[in-house]
Amino acid sequence: MKINYADFIISSTTWTKCPEPTMPEYAMIGRSNVGKSSLINMITGRRKLAKISGTPGKTITINHFKINDEWYLVDLPGYGYARRSKTERAKWEKMIKGYILNRENLLTLFTLIDVRHEPQKNDMEFIEWLGISKIPFVMIFTKADKLTRNQLESNLAAYKKQMLNSWEELPPMIVTSSETGLGKDEFLKYIKETNKLFDTISK
Repeated sequence: MKINYADFIISSTTWTKCPEPTMPEYAMIGRSNVGKSSLINMITGRRKLAKISGTPGKTITINHFKINDEWYLVDLPGYGYARRSKTERAKWEKMIKGYILNRENLLTLFTLIDVRHEPQKNDMEFIEWLGISKIPFVMIFTKADKLTRNQLESNLAAYKKQMLNSWEELPPMIVTSSETGLGKDEFLKYIKETNKLFDTISK
């Protein structure tokens, strides 16, 4: 798949205010500062499409980008930002879970994980919730360029080992780097193949 067009459409504070669900949709979510904006810019080939902030927890809305007039890519707020108040975290959880559970054209949730770190509790808990809720998701490992090949393989093995403690089958996994472009072709190939399901699902 080649991306010829990518543009920001709207920021929404609730799933009910999102665009009409007439096209297949894919959303990105992950811990604060995991590199969502950088990955969106790398995937679309637009360096400034998603705003990159040095302040964790900057994204607080559901941000829609239209790609090739064929599908939506959505940037969801990051979780796990300690400086948010309990009230803010509760509001985030209500907004995000409302979107994930009710957005009828959401085909896949891309769950971003910083591959430099060992499995984090909030990442694992969120993934468990996705499994319980039967939400299709792909694990997207970011910042692979920051590790040596041996370190990368070791960290990926650690994630797989931990997940196999409670999962009979591992979800799809894509290793990426916004710096080198690693994973872009695999990411877009996944979307191209999954888009074919939309007409079947929407009928």
